[in-house]
Amino acid sequence: MKKTIILCLVLVLSGTVLAVAVGKSVQSDDSVQVFWQKFKTAVINDNKEAVATLSQFPIEMPYGIASIENKDQLLGRYREVFNVQTNAAQCFAKAKPEMDAEDPKQFAVACPDAAGNLVVIYYFEQTETGWKFVALDNINE
Repeated sequence: MKKTIILCLVLVLSGTVLAVAVGKSVQSDDSVQVFWQKFKTAVINDNKEAVATLSQFPIEMPYGIASIENKDQLLGRYREVFNVQTNAAQCFAKAKPEMDAEDPKQFAVACPDAAGNLVVIYYFEQTETGWKFVALDNINE
C-alpha cells in the first residue's frame, strides 16, 4: 500500500513538473512571437530607432567585419546589416524564427543571399531586458 501511494505521489509530482516546464516553453514561444513581430515590423518599415532599441550591443558581425559597438554605429551601418548581404525586409516578411534546440533563450532567422542560399543568419537572445538582436553571420564566410 505504501509503495502504491509513493508511486502515485511521484507520478503526480512528475506531471506537475512537466506541466510547468511545458507552460514555460509555450510562454517563451509567445514572447518570441511578440518580439519577432516588433523586430520584423521595425526592419520592414526601416525604423532604425526601433531596431536599435530591440538590439543588444555589441552586435557580432560575420568573419572579418568589425562588431557594431553601439546605437550610433548601428544607425550608421544599418544598410550593411540589413541590405548588403540580403534584403532583410523582404526576408523578414515571410521568415519564421527557428528556436535553438540546445538553448531556449536563443533563436535565429535565416535569409537568402543574392544566389538564393539561406546563409545570412540573424541571431537573437533572451536577455534580462527581453529578447534582443545580438549577431549577424554569413555561414559562407
